[in-house]
Amino acid sequence: MTGFEIGGASAADMGLIRHWADEEGWNPGDSDRFAFAVADPAGFLVGRIGGEPVACISAVRYGPDFGFIGFYIARPAYRGQGYGIRLWQAGMERLDGRLVGLDGVVDQQDNYRKSGFRSAWNNVRHEGVPRPNGSGGGGGGGGAGFEVVDAASLPFGLLAAYDRRFFPASRDSFLSAWTGLPGRTALAAVRDGRIEGLGVVRPCSGASRIGPLYASSPEVAAALLHRLAEHTPDGVVAVDVPDANPSATALVAGLGLEPTFEAARMYTGPAPEIELAGLYGVTSLELG
Repeated sequence: MTGFEIGGASAADMGLIRHWADEEGWNPGDSDRFAFAVADPAGFLVGRIGGEPVACISAVRYGPDFGFIGFYIARPAYRGQGYGIRLWQAGMERLDGRLVGLDGVVDQQDNYRKSGFRSAWNNVRHEGVPRPNGSGGGGGGGGAGFEVVDAASLPFGLLAAYDRRFFPASRDSFLSAWTGLPGRTALAAVRDGRIEGLGVVRPCSGASRIGPLYASSPEVAAALLHRLAEHTPDGVVAVDVPDANPSATALVAGLGLEPTFEAARMYTGPAPEIELAGLYGVTSLELG
């Protein structure tokens, strides 16, 4: 591996990483990289040979105790030659001493287990045009006792505190960018001044992706999902649903969304305590 060098990703590299992920069929968001860079600017690594990028990984730090691995890609011509594992080791070294999570595609899960990761649940991507279901989600302003509003109209501190219930570390800078980037829509469900749901939809090469999708009930989740779908070009959405929440799986199946992709949420230690019952769609398979 003479001449293989690992360094931090540049702004141009971030666009290239997004392109590689698209070629892998992961359907990344068009502008996700701008929020990713805010989360941890030094958390994206690129391996180069003779100055040419050939592999990448993200190893993002959240607070003092948590980290997340993503974007683990080696270009096809450079696979099986040890470059990927060198980059993997560099990413894991960056997160040394932390609980580390990742979303592992099916054909890599055995390798992740060899590195000490254990499955917590599966995130199953469901895609399609959500059909009306009669639960307050077929349009309109909300449902029984709650209202769907622009998330930007709410104090950001309330949004950040709500997000913290479903994610194992605070991520305020990331969340601010994730919900506010141009071209995407963030909606919240509010009841008696309390946030009872949050969803974000963003444009992608394929189906528009929804994530996160948090809700206090299937009715709230359906209302948000339908309203978010109205903000897409063709009504086609994709949401990564944790199978650890049976209500979420039942909801998307009832709305006619079809499973198209699967990844296992894995951790190097015990799964962190979050409100799985309110997690209807994870934010991102790359950064958690």
